[in-house]
Amino acid sequence: MNAAEKVVCVTGASGYVASWLVKLLLKRGYTVRATVRDPSLYLSPPICFHFRHQNLTFLNMQTGDPRKTEHLVSLDGAKERLHLFRAELLEEGSFDSIVDGCHGVFHTASPVLFSSTDPQEELIDPALKGTLNVLKSCAKVASIKRVVLTSSIASVVFNGKLLTPDVVVDETWFSDLRFCQENKLWYMASKILAEEAALRFAKENGMDLVVLNPGFVFGPLLQPTLNSTSEVVRAFTTGENTFPSSTYCLVDVRDVAHAHVQAFEIPSATGRYCLVEKIVEFPEILKTLNQLYPTLGLQAKCEDQNKPIERTMISHEKAKSLGVSFIPWEVSLGETIESLKEKGFLSI
Repeated sequence: MNAAEKVVCVTGASGYVASWLVKLLLKRGYTVRATVRDPSLYLSPPICFHFRHQNLTFLNMQTGDPRKTEHLVSLDGAKERLHLFRAELLEEGSFDSIVDGCHGVFHTASPVLFSSTDPQEELIDPALKGTLNVLKSCAKVASIKRVVLTSSIASVVFNGKLLTPDVVVDETWFSDLRFCQENKLWYMASKILAEEAALRFAKENGMDLVVLNPGFVFGPLLQPTLNSTSEVVRAFTTGENTFPSSTYCLVDVRDVAHAHVQAFEIPSATGRYCLVEKIVEFPEILKTLNQLYPTLGLQAKCEDQNKPIERTMISHEKAKSLGVSFIPWEVSLGETIESLKEKGFLSI
C-alpha cells in the first residue's frame, strides 16, 4: 500500500474507540483526517476560528481549547500525519471535502447513551442521519476503497428470542426494531436503524462496506473524559448496575480498534463481524472485582428487567478471520480500573 492509499478519515475521532483507532492507524503509517463535531470542544470566536485551504476546513488547535483532543495530537506520528477537522453529523455535505482524496473511511461517530429524554434527537437522528450523511459524502469520492462502519452487538442480539446455552449467535442474526421500540431500548433501536440504512445504501450504490458489531467496549482510556461504558465500569466498583442488562457482551477497546484496521486492510473482509470476547453475568464481574480489589466487598444487588442474553455464546469465527485474538475480559477489567484510577475517576 503506497502513501496515497494510506490516507483515511476517522469520524468522531476524540471518542473512546476512535482514539485507539487513530493511535493504531498512526502507528501503521497512515495519514489520518480526524473529525470532531462538538462545538464545545473549542473556545468561542474570535479566539477559535477555522480557515480553508484546498477545500478543507481545518481547526485552529493552537487557539482553541485542546483539553479534549490533546490526547490525539500527542500521539506518536500525530505531528506529521494527523489532521483535525470540524464536521457536523446532521449537516449533509459536511464531510464532502474531508473524505475527498481518502482511500478509506472509518465511521465511528455515533452517540452512546443508555438513557435518553429525547431518543429521536439524542440518539436516532445522529445515528441514522449522521451515518447516511457520511456515506453520501463517501459515495462522491472515487478514491475511497472501503468504508468501515462501527455498529454494535445491539443490532444483532435484541430480538426477544429465548437464548439458551446451546445457542451460538453469529453475524446472520439481526435485532428486531419493534421489540426494541416496545421495550424502549432506544440505543439499540438507533444502532439497528443506522446499520440497516447503511447496508441498504451500500448495496444500492455499489459501496464496499464492512460493518463491525462490538459488544460492551471497555479497557484503558486514551481520552481525558469519561465515556458511557467506562462510567458503567466505574459504577461496578460501588455495586451499581447502570446498564439495562445483567449480562455483558464484553470486548476490549484495543481489540475493537485492531479489528477496524484489519477490516480495512484485508481485501477479503466483507459483511458484518461480531466482536465479543465473552458474555459475562454481572455477579461474575463483581466477583472478579472483589478478587482484584478485596477491600471493595461488592455484592450483587440488581434484578434485571430485560434479559436478551442468558449464558449463550457469540461466535468468534469471523472475528478470527480478521486476525483478532481477544484479550481476556478479566485482564481488560483490571486495566480499565487502573486506567480510571490513573485519570482521577476512581480512588479505590
